[in-house]
Amino acid sequence: MDKRSLDKRIPVKLSDNSVLDSEFSSMREKFDAEMRRMENEMSSFRSQLLQRQDNFFNKSSSTTSTSNSGNVLEGLNSPLIQNDGDGKTLKLRFDVSQYEPEEIVLKTVDNKLLVHAKHEEKTETKSVYREYNREFLLPNGVNPELIRSSLSKDGVLTVEAPLPQAALPAPK
Repeated sequence: MDKRSLDKRIPVKLSDNSVLDSEFSSMREKFDAEMRRMENEMSSFRSQLLQRQDNFFNKSSSTTSTSNSGNVLEGLNSPLIQNDGDGKTLKLRFDVSQYEPEEIVLKTVDNKLLVHAKHEEKTETKSVYREYNREFLLPNGVNPELIRSSLSKDGVLTVEAPLPQAALPAPK
């Protein structure tokens, strides 16, 4: 064998293109499409759930409208509603133990309670992102200014809202 034929080198050219970008672009597109599909399904599920909740409350208030019009909590037996002295209180709990207190935002928009927490952590070797979102439809007549919250040492956010007397069942 000729020694020159064995020693044939192939030049290496540097390129601005990334193998990862070209190899994974189709995966990224599939992932994005799947995420959009899931978001659409969740949106549909959320609207169906709200519709069922509205139907439940409308049926509940229509069956009791003769004795107590506008009472959406008539006959509603929920562990979220607790006796509080003379009235009743809506009590919600959220596990936000993976977030610092300053990363948690609690607010009301219209008749919804929104809980949002976001954590970002970057070091030279890793990046961590966590996000928590919960929405809760408040009963009619709840005063947002009377809503109180507390965060326990173990990361449980407790939200309490006094229920208006007009929404409570009349004593029998």
